Amino acid sequence: QEQLVESGGGLVQPGKSLRLSCAASGSTLDYHAMAWFRQAPGKEREGVSCISRSDGSTWYADSVKGRFTTSRDNAENTVYLQMNSLRPEDTAVYFCAGDPDYYCEPGQPLAARDFHSWGQGTQVTVSS
Repeated sequence: QEQLVESGGGLVQPGKSLRLSCAASGSTLDYHAMAWFRQAPGKEREGVSCISRSDGSTWYADSVKGRFTTSRDNAENTVYLQMNSLRPEDTAVYFCAGDPDYYCEPGQPLAARDFHSWGQGTQVTVSS
C-alpha cells in the first residue's frame, strides 16, 4: 500500500521560512495531483496548494499566494511546500494528499473529498 510521509515541520518565528517535504513510498507519478492541506485546532481542514503532473498547473489558497510555493520532483517521488514569510495564522498540522485523477485548476478551490491518499501530517507552529 502506498504511503505519503510528510517531514520538515517545526517551530519557527514569524517572518521566517520552512520547507515541507512529502515522500511517496511508491511513485508520485501515480498521483496526477499532489496537494497540501492544513488544519488548525478547532477549524476545518483547508486546501493550501496543489500541483498537477501533466502540465505543472498549480492552485494556491488566497491566504498563501505570494508566500508559499509547491513543487514536485517525480524522480525523487517527493513533493515540496516552500513556506516564506510565515505568520502565526499559518500554524496548523499540514497534510500531504495525492490523487490519480484530480487536476489542479487555478480558481478551483480544493476539497479534501477529492483526494484519495493522505499522509499523517506534520506540525507547523509560527510563534515568537
